[in-house]
Amino acid sequence: MSWTVTALFADKASHRLGSMTANVIRLVLASVFLAAILWVGVGHPYPVYADGKAWAWLAASALVGYVFGDYCLFNCYLSIGARFGQLFMTLAPPMAAIAGWAILGESLTWKSILAMAVTLCGIAISILSRGGDHHVRLTLPLKGILLGLGAGLGQGVGLVLSKVGLEHYAVAVPADAPAAMDTLLPFASTMIRAVVGGAGFLALMALQRKTQELKAAAHDRKGLGYALIMTLFGPVFGVSLSLMAVRYTSAGIASTLMALTPVFILIPYAFIYHQRIKAREVLGVVVSMTGVALFFLL
Repeated sequence: MSWTVTALFADKASHRLGSMTANVIRLVLASVFLAAILWVGVGHPYPVYADGKAWAWLAASALVGYVFGDYCLFNCYLSIGARFGQLFMTLAPPMAAIAGWAILGESLTWKSILAMAVTLCGIAISILSRGGDHHVRLTLPLKGILLGLGAGLGQGVGLVLSKVGLEHYAVAVPADAPAAMDTLLPFASTMIRAVVGGAGFLALMALQRKTQELKAAAHDRKGLGYALIMTLFGPVFGVSLSLMAVRYTSAGIASTLMALTPVFILIPYAFIYHQRIKAREVLGVVVSMTGVALFFLL
């Protein structure tokens, strides 16, 4: 549900502020909110007890999930919109399963491969159609499709890297730590990711000489409002809940449940943007979600 709210407002914020500016603002705001939560909960406004290994893995997950994945995702919104952008996020569970197999040694059976194939078929149904010359053609811009693929890859691999980082963080917490630290561990981990991700986007903006866009964004109250909402439901609650999920279950199962966004977003997106949803697109979402569910059911 958090991803659905985030996607709707990220779409609007990206169009008003620009993709990288929107990401910098949300990650800076997220760091502030998370610091406040940690200060109240454990008495320290920073990720206390995190050791070098935790920082390294969580930083890697931020670079893959935020800087690469969200860069692709937000630009995907600009190209094809949040509804189709979130459809490509159903690729996150297959990517997480492959990364979990490669990094964590989790099992990857023929059933998992079947689930991946079904998910890809669902996406293909939504983005392909038969033209007048009986040739199959894309219904979406190729650029948007490639960005969507990159977003799914970044989300899936970033989640697995987060799981490893969270495990290292949990080991580093001493026995005499405040009791609230166990509950707030995902929030502390998210703060590390937000700080590194924000720094990564700032570096990209500096390289592309786009830092002046941040000054312009400061005067766009509506855009900042969108950024605030997507921050609360994205890096603060959404990501923290996702890390809590991967802590208590496998990365593949957590990704499966989080990949329900393409279903949840259909009605509000159609209502907000007054777009008619085609039967083929609904079928594509259903088939894609069936593939995602197979990771859990098999």
